[in-house]
Amino acid sequence: MATKRSLDDSTPSVHSGDRPPALNSEHIAALYDIVTEHARAGLQEIAEDLHRRCGARVCAATIRRALPAQGIVRLKPVRRAYAATAAKGPKRYGYTAAHRRKDVSPYSTNLTDAEWDLVADFFEPAPGQRGTPVHYSRRQLVNACSYGLRTGCAWRLLPETFPPWQAVYKAFARWVEAGVFEQIQDRLREQWRARMGRSSTPTAAVIDAQSNRASPQGGDSGFDAAKKVKGRKRNLVVDTTGAAHRAGGNGGERTRQGRRCSRCCASVHQDPKA
Repeated sequence: MATKRSLDDSTPSVHSGDRPPALNSEHIAALYDIVTEHARAGLQEIAEDLHRRCGARVCAATIRRALPAQGIVRLKPVRRAYAATAAKGPKRYGYTAAHRRKDVSPYSTNLTDAEWDLVADFFEPAPGQRGTPVHYSRRQLVNACSYGLRTGCAWRLLPETFPPWQAVYKAFARWVEAGVFEQIQDRLREQWRARMGRSSTPTAAVIDAQSNRASPQGGDSGFDAAKKVKGRKRNLVVDTTGAAHRAGGNGGERTRQGRRCSRCCASVHQDPKA
């Protein structure tokens, strides 16, 4: 409780009617002392304390009407802003100015400055390395590869804003053969685990299999009788955080007659037309 003005004991209680007021000047003075000493007390607590001091038994509604009449109001506590109480320090995640593009990019698949700084050492030659000077920017080649993989378009249909498709495809094939994209995935997984307070190398993994339909162009395929899918199985290894983890072996496995997959517990049978 708090007061806006001093209390005048000579001020009579506001009363209209024939019934005598429930609180006289003595009760009002005691009520003022109670709210001054116990500013956080509730209406019921004030009523009980008033009964102990003066013997006046009134309800909480009477006190609620009497306090504003004497200039006594309850002030709400001022809440501090969240920004002032937030712990100071580097953020664990979130976008900053480095993650935003300074110029409006025509394609959302282009890497930002922060993303390129993270993977530039995989594509740019080492300082002092000998070789033929590059004709096209490595960053533009990576942006073209990202556009093609994200949209699924043919290499010949790349927009003219990117380098020629022959150069893009040649660079992409060379990076795939060298395992550059797998190394980028490993780096991202290590950084994510370090951010979560875990070791960079996982000690446990989860293996699962998925049946996918084969393309109409042909190739090795089988039939998953449990899921009614004609195609191939692919196995995926993830750590406890759900991040993909590289493992040995090929990416796909053709189903065979009478073989039972130990990973997904689904009986598979080879298609006679495979």
